[in-house]
Amino acid sequence: LEWVFGINQNLPVFSLQDEGRVVILYGSSHTVVIYDYTNNTQHILQGHCSPISCLCISEDRRWVASADKGPESLVIIWDSYSGIPVQTLFHCHPEGGVLAMAMTPDAKYVATVGAEAAQRVCIWDWSSQREDPVCTAELSAEYGVQDYILFNPSDCTQLVSNSESQVVFYSWNNEKLEYTVPQVTVESFNKAVGSFSQTVFHFRASQALTGTSLGNLVVWDRIRIPSLLKPHNKQAKKMMHLQKDGITVLTVTDSYIVTGDSKGHVKFFSDQLLLLTWYNHFNLDPVRSISFAKEQPSLARAETAYPSDCTIKAEKLIIRNFVISATNAVVLHVAAEATQLNTLVQEHGKPLHAVACHPAQPVICMGSYCGVLKVWDYQCKKYICSRIFENDNEINCLAYDPKGFLIGVGFASGTVYILDALSLNNVCSEPFRYAKDAITHITFSSDSKYLATADAEFTITVFNLVPKNDEKSWRYLGRQRAHYKPIQDVMFGINLDSKMPRLLSLGMDRVLVEYDLSDGSKDSLRILASDRIEQSAVAKCMIWYPPVTKESFILTANDQFKMKLYNSTTKMCRKTLLGPTYGSPLKKIALLPVACSNELKTRYNLYILKVGLQILPVDGNPHKSSAVVCHPEGVSSFTCSYDGKYVFTAGGGDFTVFSWETNVNALEAAACLGGKDLVPFYSLLEGGRDGELFRELEDYFYYCQLRTQGIDTMETRQVSTKIPLTETPFVMRALGFYPTEQEAICLFIPQVEDMLNEVKFSKYVDSGKYVVDIDLAELLKLYINHRPAFGISTYELQHAFEVLGLENENCENALNRGELLQLLQSRGK
Repeated sequence: LEWVFGINQNLPVFSLQDEGRVVILYGSSHTVVIYDYTNNTQHILQGHCSPISCLCISEDRRWVASADKGPESLVIIWDSYSGIPVQTLFHCHPEGGVLAMAMTPDAKYVATVGAEAAQRVCIWDWSSQREDPVCTAELSAEYGVQDYILFNPSDCTQLVSNSESQVVFYSWNNEKLEYTVPQVTVESFNKAVGSFSQTVFHFRASQALTGTSLGNLVVWDRIRIPSLLKPHNKQAKKMMHLQKDGITVLTVTDSYIVTGDSKGHVKFFSDQLLLLTWYNHFNLDPVRSISFAKEQPSLARAETAYPSDCTIKAEKLIIRNFVISATNAVVLHVAAEATQLNTLVQEHGKPLHAVACHPAQPVICMGSYCGVLKVWDYQCKKYICSRIFENDNEINCLAYDPKGFLIGVGFASGTVYILDALSLNNVCSEPFRYAKDAITHITFSSDSKYLATADAEFTITVFNLVPKNDEKSWRYLGRQRAHYKPIQDVMFGINLDSKMPRLLSLGMDRVLVEYDLSDGSKDSLRILASDRIEQSAVAKCMIWYPPVTKESFILTANDQFKMKLYNSTTKMCRKTLLGPTYGSPLKKIALLPVACSNELKTRYNLYILKVGLQILPVDGNPHKSSAVVCHPEGVSSFTCSYDGKYVFTAGGGDFTVFSWETNVNALEAAACLGGKDLVPFYSLLEGGRDGELFRELEDYFYYCQLRTQGIDTMETRQVSTKIPLTETPFVMRALGFYPTEQEAICLFIPQVEDMLNEVKFSKYVDSGKYVVDIDLAELLKLYINHRPAFGISTYELQHAFEVLGLENENCENALNRGELLQLLQSRGK
């Protein structure tokens, strides 16, 4: 992971400013980013497998704690100076993960609030070897979801947490955590209180303050009754209407109380809650966090550099520099001396699905559902230009044309824009609005003369470039609905005979459709061919296979972890191979560009929930592919740099784009270490080379030789290393893999014929002859590549009985043994 574009605006941003450098820390998906704005560098902290749900930091900015809400929730303590994780707390809240977290001023203890139905509050001594919490308390669900917690800076044995409706005060000592829940209602002060946002401890008294959504401030203080005289026994003493706008952030620094509100304003108050100054020119969405620099203000320059407060005395307001984050993914740095404002981060605040790389320059373009299209130089990490779309504001997909002059933009509204790649201005006077639903795919032909889009109505729309008044302009060519289920992929190719563009689409209906682009008249998009390419699996994506073979192929990946090669002309399945099995089927694949055209091997990038590389040609070898977790909640789109050095993945709902640096040498080394010839394939068999399954395969192989020569013959046996190809289906069934024998109603080629054709035509292009026999090594590869990747699941068996069976007296789906045998014998698989 080389760079992170994007920020989780639901998490606070912390200032790490030190020695004149502006440095901030924030969360992005499952990573923590330390961003040095002064030097334009990032240090990325990786350790979580799920999106980070909360962050906190020690008072001296040395220690950082991060936590997530995944199925295997972690709390990781980091050293911010080196970026090294120094402690990991496993299974802190296994029922739901961590929802809120705080650290004591001395950084010795961490408090966590779980996301369980009945929330637990735990205090951990992370600096010791203790694996269980020091103390814990369980909260009732009637207190609401506690999503904020804080230690008392002057007494770490006191804590406070709050939900929107309830504030809870805690006191812990001798491994016991006690709490009280004071009640505040409309009757308490005879006026509406509002929803609670954040609570802080007052720095000069035993009081605590809570901000509300109506701009009120609730003041809590200790109960003075002797029998109840405990530090955490508090009650609401009064409520002050501090401002009109709702308070979203409440914090203290030095001798000031600071608020951030729903209008994006920041206000400073004295300890007596007198307004001292306010900042209302930030043009922000609601404030999410305010973090102050750890450095004390420079008192030597206080008389001249700092502004005056708004009291009658107009004294100098000596405050630290601070960082503000807002819910629209904007982070600002305010230098208090000269009231200087810098925008540190300005990212996408809504889901980001669209990314595309320039075909010849180190430029990446990304668009999100907030209607912002941004262009970055990914080598210098500099923002180049942007455009905001007001009407059609949900950008769903992007594509550069192969020459790099144009950008095609597809929107969730069905609108298509064609933009100038440099200025981002419209090339056409009006955008195209032929689709009524979201544009899901957009792509240009290799000669940049055609643009094709697929939409959520299962329709392909094509635009072409035509001469008009001594210039060329884009016009609508035609629409065709050739699929009855969502379109999975769309791609252009080149007709090897005429050099004309070819357009193909792949649907969830298992149909591969090719369109006729030869007729250039309007509304003339016709179907050239429609082929069903799968029987039970669903193809997810496709690419043109690179010319590593004499035959021209289309490579597809399906939801059963298989990759298939189809002849690009006849659409015959020529090979079935086991794909990467990293927890989820491949969602998209693409060729990884190579910097030098004379390289012997071409690699293509693939990803699922992970991003990975695979060495071509594909052969089912598991060591030829590698992948890493990139976006915990899935990847929505990806793109490759023009030289193949970087891969960019968009996380959709996590609002981020990750930049990954490719290292093909490491992948080559891993493939070599995995072994040659059949060694990698033995590991895919249960028991390996010396296991029972392989011995069975050998026995069946030699038995087939005996069977073809006649079991009862007394003649001399002809020893061979091969068996007839026609024996292959019997060996597969003997090993427990049952390929379909009969043709389906749709005249789809059965699996048996698929396997036989794969071997039969394997050398036809080179020698012009059919292969009629198969050796043990090829039989082993054929078995591994064609059998189900994970066998038959319990769910599949249950589903079969639900379809075929009838309910018995126990209300279970059951099937008579005789009926089952009859079905198997008469109806096949």
